[in-house]
Amino acid sequence: MLTDARVVAFAATADLARSHAFYADALGLRHVETTPFANVYDALGTSLRVTLVDRLTTAPYTVLGWVVPDIASAIDDLARRGVAFERYDGLQQDAAGVWTAPGGARIAWFRDPDGNVLSLTQPPVPPGMA
Repeated sequence: MLTDARVVAFAATADLARSHAFYADALGLRHVETTPFANVYDALGTSLRVTLVDRLTTAPYTVLGWVVPDIASAIDDLARRGVAFERYDGLQQDAAGVWTAPGGARIAWFRDPDGNVLSLTQPPVPPGMA
């Protein structure tokens, strides 16, 4: 039934102005509109609604992520914009905070100003393409 329906992504915030500085300025997402209830951004055709909530409860897992072709350059760019990357006990992460999954994907995590866990993923290079 939803095969042809577009996905809308959501993230929660307790402060629309603070989240706007992060999602528009630090992450570089195109701002579409602001309502009393949310800031809306275009994420390569997917609508991201950063929704105002009275009481924020952050999840201990990733709630939103982006697939990038070059995770090192994406991390460098975001770090220059003030984004700090997370380190997790039990994961072998490189100096930039990147963990290589068993299947070869390279993943790094960061948080928005409300503590939501976000990620970058560089897919593995298909065999014979390296």
